[in-house]
Amino acid sequence: MFHIHFTADDTTRVRFAPRPSPVPELHAALLMLGAPHEGLLFGRWRGRLLRALPGAAEPLAELVPGGAAPRFLDVLGGTREEGFALIRSARPEFVRSELARVYAGQGRVPTWIRALHDGDAESWGTLDRAQRAAYETVLAPVWPLLQDLHRAEFTRYALTAAEQGVAAALAAVAPGSRLRDGVWAWPAAPEIGEVREVREVRLDGRGLVLLPTFHWRGGPLIQDLPDRPVVLTYPAGGGLPPAPDSRDGDLAAALGRTRTEVLRALAEPRTTTELARRTGVSNATASAHATALRAAGLITTTRTGRSVHHEQTPLGALVAGVRPTHAHRPGAGA
Repeated sequence: MFHIHFTADDTTRVRFAPRPSPVPELHAALLMLGAPHEGLLFGRWRGRLLRALPGAAEPLAELVPGGAAPRFLDVLGGTREEGFALIRSARPEFVRSELARVYAGQGRVPTWIRALHDGDAESWGTLDRAQRAAYETVLAPVWPLLQDLHRAEFTRYALTAAEQGVAAALAAVAPGSRLRDGVWAWPAAPEIGEVREVREVRLDGRGLVLLPTFHWRGGPLIQDLPDRPVVLTYPAGGGLPPAPDSRDGDLAAALGRTRTEVLRALAEPRTTTELARRTGVSNATASAHATALRAAGLITTTRTGRSVHHEQTPLGALVAGVRPTHAHRPGAGA
């Protein structure tokens, strides 16, 4: 169980990661590979991946003896390469202290881990190759789906925050959690073998980044490093591991199919009439969907004379996965 303590400033510094981050998602998937008591839902997924993982990925298991990962792995980054560069930029003394922490009382330390502790360049190459091999096997086949899932989760959060406020949006992230008197209390997740003790996390003005993961089913994974925003990686999705042939993460699951079509049609400015014609609905229906999308901050509406033009906001473009043209067209009227 977690208690996350907010200051007054922290309530204005909650943000949602704009896109999935490969390194945390990969680490969540690898943790799930080793998690007990998940044979029913994750058994086939685990068996397939364990058979497919190449030998080059094996050193990653040696980084988490006893299930404890060194905190210098706690990075974001928009690509695997960016994430690994952030890992590689960790202070040498931080790397040494974290390796000593996770290997305390674990017995024999592998040779390459000892070399990594000493800053050996070849050992960093071993880690890079291991991460690359794992990424290509575990995440690359489902990465487009993960992007769709992330957009849908982003949209759900944005809509709830716009309509009901940040406290309701945070509670929706974790059913059973609640934000009260500046403390966001998360329930325990004992089915993944978690200890029933309360961990206190104090933001102290650093803010909070929300990052959904679609491979982990336990409690939140916390990145709590000095002088950085706290990153909360939380389990999202339908409870099953992403598969290349799964389309559960379509944006329509969050917005509804027609509203999704309306949002995507507004990658370029359109009048209500043009929007209705483009999506095959009535003017009244198009206007109603535009009103809802505008309330959520996903589109803007401007009036010029008798013409009304709708257009994606940057947030709307991010959610829809379509780049707006910003080329205003003359309309036929609202």
